[in-house]
Amino acid sequence: MRKQHKIKKHLLIFISFICSITTLHADYVDHAQNTLMLIPKPQSIKIQHAIHTFEDTINNNKITIYYVSSIPQAFVNQREAYHLTITPDSILIKATAEQGAYWAKQTLNQLITQYRSKHYLPCCEIVDWPAFHIRGFMHDVGRSYISPDELKQEIAILSTYKINTFHWHLTEDLGWRLESKIYPQLNDSANFGRLPGKYYTIDEAKDIAEFCKAHHVLLIPEIDMPGHSAAFRKAFGCDMQSPEGMDILKQLLKEICIEIFPDLPYLHIGTDEVEISNPEFVPEMVQHIRSMGKKVISWNPGYTYHPGEIDKIQMWSSRGKPLTNTPAIDSRYHYINHFDNFADLIALYNSNIGNREYEEDNIIGAIIAVWNDRFVYPEKHILIENAFYPLMLTFAESSWQGGRKKYFEQQGTLLKEGTPEYPLFIDFENRLLWHKQSIFKDLPFPYVRQTNVKWRITDAFPNYGNLQQSFPPEKKLKTHYTYQGKTYHTREAIGAAIYLRHVWGEVIPSFYDNPKPNHTAYAYTWVWSPKKQTVGAWISTQNYSRSEKDLPPPQGEWDYRKSKIMINDKEIQPPVWSNSHTILSNEIPLGNENFAVRPPIPVTLKKGWNKIVLKLPIGEFSTKEVRLQKWMFTCVFVTLDGMDEVKGLIYNPDKKINGKNEK
Repeated sequence: MRKQHKIKKHLLIFISFICSITTLHADYVDHAQNTLMLIPKPQSIKIQHAIHTFEDTINNNKITIYYVSSIPQAFVNQREAYHLTITPDSILIKATAEQGAYWAKQTLNQLITQYRSKHYLPCCEIVDWPAFHIRGFMHDVGRSYISPDELKQEIAILSTYKINTFHWHLTEDLGWRLESKIYPQLNDSANFGRLPGKYYTIDEAKDIAEFCKAHHVLLIPEIDMPGHSAAFRKAFGCDMQSPEGMDILKQLLKEICIEIFPDLPYLHIGTDEVEISNPEFVPEMVQHIRSMGKKVISWNPGYTYHPGEIDKIQMWSSRGKPLTNTPAIDSRYHYINHFDNFADLIALYNSNIGNREYEEDNIIGAIIAVWNDRFVYPEKHILIENAFYPLMLTFAESSWQGGRKKYFEQQGTLLKEGTPEYPLFIDFENRLLWHKQSIFKDLPFPYVRQTNVKWRITDAFPNYGNLQQSFPPEKKLKTHYTYQGKTYHTREAIGAAIYLRHVWGEVIPSFYDNPKPNHTAYAYTWVWSPKKQTVGAWISTQNYSRSEKDLPPPQGEWDYRKSKIMINDKEIQPPVWSNSHTILSNEIPLGNENFAVRPPIPVTLKKGWNKIVLKLPIGEFSTKEVRLQKWMFTCVFVTLDGMDEVKGLIYNPDKKINGKNEK
């Protein structure tokens, strides 16, 4: 035993990979081949050109782990830091704790997956640690039940990307999804407002807790109180804040903390979106939970705490504020139920957390939240509608790496050439698509390359409420226009989706600095195709939030705004909408309103340049049909099965190939 490493040496044998790694066939690899397709990208990587024969190392038990007192380069989160070294005759992992060693194994497993077919591993040295120690995802299973098998699959997959927290929102107005032996009426179908009788048994809950532990994922169960508790009131006929309700809730919390989740360190108690009529309720519940050895987390905005009265807060909405001397989890702009697949992914990648580049000032990380106020069914559609895996891998990268200069509300959703963020995002997108093709072949991953999709978008023309009014771009595409004595310019934009005005209004920067209602915009580009071919089109002018009661578009229209999409001067018709209801409801599941859950629209591209024009009017930003208008568009060509980008296309609004004008 080597004294300088202080703690005993362990041997680690990756048996599952022995059969897939064969002998070395080359002794040199060029730099392009040696690019490491890792997500998240480590803090420090040194790659050598020498080749490592992995099979020989396995057979000779030369993979070792040393537990050391510190990883000197890691200035935060030492317990998750690791040092991975691959040499021609060994693989060495140094870590201060099991969690760091576990993350090192995930990095090594990704390398093995990348290089399995090449029969070698590159010699390299990786020193790595997370910028923030809470990197999580939340499912609101109170509203939309998700099966234990699906939850476990997500936990297992995301832990390979170093996502280390699962926030399990178990109770809601629509259902109490955790079994109770002492109060079985909570699980009676009569007390559910959606998916009656769908809940987790105590054995299933314990199993998920153990599964999280095995994957080094912190489980945070949430029992929302005293709001979002209609299911509780149905079961007992009293409010949580009443004396009778408090007595019942204390017994339930005892069952949850001691019988169901005895080993978990935290319980989340909500306290949001409710009038606190009993000032003793929250302090008494916090004290009760703490008396059972748990720490307590609460939403902010929510109950107003003084320092020391709560253990952690979780900030939601733009009104969430840090609390002095109290660790804070940031979920303010992490509600992916409102996100689109492309533009918001750019914002998520570029955004820091809580206005911090690294963990400091009690900003300890963030949790991505999936709130399905709107019924989404089947559960696979929850992953598709919310672009769950593309966004989670994006978040895994940004929350681990840190170093982002701007916050979501400063950075916005635009990708701009010539900025420091642009080449970094291209590099990330290349790695993201590699993982889509290599790891997510059989899982929903609604994302294709967008850094090559370029547009020109006009200044907005005033339509004075006439959404069908025509403007000069409909006659001829130009870089600027004169209309009613005023000059209207065009500007370039990059991406498969562009927000003209974000769903969160002027809070999030979008294409227009100061978007106004009752205007009409035009977006155009030219797409060069190497041959005549029929391709699929992902097209949309309103990504429907999963937290809104919005009505589906009228049949024959893309939206309620009279948007139009033209390809080679031929108008593209929308699909037949599967929903046609006219009464606002959260209980009518989304149908095919969002492009990712419907087949791509077949369109024919001619050989050479193809003209793409979108007319994008807007009336009011909130209407009776759609509460939160997303003045935006999505347009990108994909294979007919929707699985991949169409190879060989060039998107350029100026008909340029490699910077040169081409006919």
